[in-house]
Amino acid sequence: MSDLQTEIKNLIIEALGLEDMVAEDIAADLTLFGDGLGLDSVDALELGLAIQKRFGIKIDAEAKDTRQHFANVASLAAFVAAKQAA
Repeated sequence: MSDLQTEIKNLIIEALGLEDMVAEDIAADLTLFGDGLGLDSVDALELGLAIQKRFGIKIDAEAKDTRQHFANVASLAAFVAAKQAA
């Protein structure tokens, strides 16, 4: 597991108050919304704001591929890494 994935897992736990979880509980390919981790649209907003604040990147909620970027930790880490490299 990459350091960025671990950081994102910890950010999810902190930002959403998932106090009973640790980073190891969240698989990199676990679906974050709906089935899987079970996050909802309010969680998506909170997570998006936390990602923007922590990594200093802009997330366009209207972009077609935003939902794909937030599918799981692995895709979110790839998105953050790409934005930071740009």
